[in-house]
Amino acid sequence: MATAIYRGMTRQDLDTAYSNTGRLADFPGLMRDFRARSAALYAEHDCRRDLHYGPGARQTYDWLSCGRPDAPAFVFIHGGYWQSCVKEDFAFCAAGPMARGHDVILAEYTLAPEASMTQIVAEIGRLLDHLAPRIAGRPLCLAGHSAGGHLAAMHRGHPAVGSVLAISGLFDLEPIGLGALNDKLQLTPAEIAACSPQRHIAAGAPTLVAVGAGELPELMRQSDDYAAACRRAGQPAALLHVAGCDHFQVLDDLADPAGAQLTALARLGR
Repeated sequence: MATAIYRGMTRQDLDTAYSNTGRLADFPGLMRDFRARSAALYAEHDCRRDLHYGPGARQTYDWLSCGRPDAPAFVFIHGGYWQSCVKEDFAFCAAGPMARGHDVILAEYTLAPEASMTQIVAEIGRLLDHLAPRIAGRPLCLAGHSAGGHLAAMHRGHPAVGSVLAISGLFDLEPIGLGALNDKLQLTPAEIAACSPQRHIAAGAPTLVAVGAGELPELMRQSDDYAAACRRAGQPAALLHVAGCDHFQVLDDLADPAGAQLTALARLGR
């Protein structure tokens, strides 16, 4: 009989509990659709592609302009469990923030196993350091989905960040370190402790924690627990369960300027 290793779950249970793609009938088809929509958005908007914030091959970002001078910045960090995907897969999400008057910056970062979690987290900090003088004091929202939600939460205390949108994030890395997702990440106990936003809630930007109401229970629990922990620590945090959305449909909501996430984000901190 398999041994329970986390919240009554075996390793196999845990792998299933965090398999966002495993519950989809056609994940490759979904990604083809995302990429096609992203390519169309790139073609339709003014964009500077593959700008560098560091020397690494993946230390790059795209800057999509909404056409307004001195527009606030919306930085988006893609997911993929820190080990897959590229910024170009999710550019379609920029449509929503751009329609609301934001310039959108699509962040790239080095993936595991080439980079450790510590290195990945540091890269996003380097990106923010690089962007700070370039946004000239304009408001900056740091957003991310899934692994990107984790990375956004890790940097809510950065001085350039005015607000955070953490979508379907992983805020406690302990269960990630116990399953197959750790084969490439190779998280150590010390790294799990240091890189789990739930365990290091200090003063930071107002934060909207969003998660699809139809997501896997563990993903919903992670978001619920993190939002509650922020509130207990006296930090400004709101929790949003996005109705009718799974782990990937939340990105369709983000791409909609009238979607639940951008609507809630506009109210954040008022």
